[in-house]
Amino acid sequence: MRLALVQMAHHGSRDHMLDRVEERVVEAASQGAQIVCLQELFATAYLCQLEDHTHFDFAEPTDGPSVQRMRKLAAEHEVVIVAPIFEKRAPGMYHNTAVVIDADGSVAGTYRKMHIPDDPLYYEKFYFTPGDLGFRPIQTRYARLGVGVCWDQWFPEAARLFALAGAEILLYPTAIGWIEGEKEEFGAGQHDAWQTSMRAHAIANGLWLGAPNRVGKEGDVEFWGASFVVSPRGEIVEQADHEAEQVLCADCSLDEIDVVRTHWPFLRDRRVDAYQGLMKRWIDSTDL
Repeated sequence: MRLALVQMAHHGSRDHMLDRVEERVVEAASQGAQIVCLQELFATAYLCQLEDHTHFDFAEPTDGPSVQRMRKLAAEHEVVIVAPIFEKRAPGMYHNTAVVIDADGSVAGTYRKMHIPDDPLYYEKFYFTPGDLGFRPIQTRYARLGVGVCWDQWFPEAARLFALAGAEILLYPTAIGWIEGEKEEFGAGQHDAWQTSMRAHAIANGLWLGAPNRVGKEGDVEFWGASFVVSPRGEIVEQADHEAEQVLCADCSLDEIDVVRTHWPFLRDRRVDAYQGLMKRWIDSTDL
């Protein structure tokens, strides 16, 4: 199966972004891609640097113009498209959502971001209601996808639940970057932690993993790009650079999942009878 990650900068209006994204999806399809994953909030700027009520005007329903455009594109080129949007679900209820469009243009499934951050310049709790769909893989024509969004990628519990439910590829559309003034001191370590965390998910669960990220400077954040694909052995098989827009393609042999899991049988050796503590927020000394 050939996977493509689309790494892009923000280019203004939604219509202009959709035009640019369409060009990138067509480019991916021309390179033989069967699954194309776009970056977090692909049709807009990363709006969460400010708590601004006018930004809710950028939200749209899951059958809105961005998804409709991607559905037509998916059917035309027979590709699966993972399209992350700013979802307006109901008055006063908004989500950070990934819509998975199958190769015939139908909606195969939807994921709503479960873990919502609240960090400097990432004020997502102001905008997004936590997801309520759980960690359910989505079956597409070419593979069964476990789709998380950005902050979800730091949580091993989410990756494990996707894997246990049958996901073959983990995808984490992302908007992550360096805050102005921090890059020189912390930049290399932050980037390394990002990759290391997701390589660990791939290894621990014996899965393929892809993470498309934004590039370019928006406000006080320099998105670091470096989108990458990881094998079930944790190898980085393809990686984009830190600055340029790019369509990153990688061939992912789904047969390798069984091979890796039989050689590294982490799922076989899990002690499911001994993990009750994972259901607690914290384990106090009185619980031991």
